[in-house]
Amino acid sequence: MFARSAASVYKARDFAATVVGMGDRTDDIRVCVSELATNALQHTPVGRRFLVRIIFNEGVVRIEVHDAGDGTPRLCTPADTDDRGRGLMLVSAFADDWGVSDRSGPGKLVWAEFKIQTAAETSY
Repeated sequence: MFARSAASVYKARDFAATVVGMGDRTDDIRVCVSELATNALQHTPVGRRFLVRIIFNEGVVRIEVHDAGDGTPRLCTPADTDDRGRGLMLVSAFADDWGVSDRSGPGKLVWAEFKIQTAAETSY
């Protein structure tokens, strides 16, 4: 769980990099966690926290960011002069898949999935 503060974006990104470890998708995962945590920070009500969950499953890393905020995130097409609205564009570009799901309690969870090579799939 991360506090609703700007420092939590860095902490969430660092947490994800530590859990995932170094690999060919680490930078993609860091970017997406940063964007999703920033969105959660903006939409989490004051006094609430947001959760970052990382799940490994058969060659896929799933990043989930849970927050108690209202609304459903959507992919935007910002103008070149807009200073916001690109977060989910980046997630869409770097992740293999992403979406929004309901969760128990208030709010939603936004997830992104990344295909990774497992030790068994590595070749020399």
